[in-house]
Amino acid sequence: MQQGWPVALKEWAVSVNALAEGKQIIVMRKGGIVEETRDFQLVAPSFYLMPAYEHQKKHLLKQSAWQDLDNTLEEWAPEQEELRIAAYAEAVEDIEVTDQQTLDKLRDFHIWTDQFAEERLRWKKTKPLHVLVLRVHRLAKPLKLSMLPAYNGCKSWVQLDSVEVEPEMTPVIGDEEFERQRKEIKQALA
Repeated sequence: MQQGWPVALKEWAVSVNALAEGKQIIVMRKGGIVEETRDFQLVAPSFYLMPAYEHQKKHLLKQSAWQDLDNTLEEWAPEQEELRIAAYAEAVEDIEVTDQQTLDKLRDFHIWTDQFAEERLRWKKTKPLHVLVLRVHRLAKPLKLSMLPAYNGCKSWVQLDSVEVEPEMTPVIGDEEFERQRKEIKQALA
């Protein structure tokens, strides 16, 4: 990654939508299969949220998110030439989770099943699961980018060319609500 260029975190489209709609404020990361460092690293304190469609699985989502998944898949085709990005995030906290008991305490704060969360924790056992607490913003004007080969693949981060570093945006949830949810997460983990 080149210093100063905007980056995007690739995440399941259904998760990006949940973040952009204020349904959750966390993501869980272990790193992509083709990560250069073989583990997850927070490469920038703020970043775009790039929806990824390829690996979304209904059975790894709570039933309440199934319709949202179906909706994201209606918007997508594998041969798509354009990518739409509508959200931006700031990483407020990076919580490292190394055990199942701690992970179980986060169950009510995300759209994934216990099976999905456990698989993330167990993959690359020697590395911690990063739970990022995100302050998410909706872009005033969603980005429409040409789909480049560099955007494909199982990796966490992609560098975006010809994109604003600090776009015009609005918080998805207000400051008080964000702090309330963040506090709930911290109390659950205490």
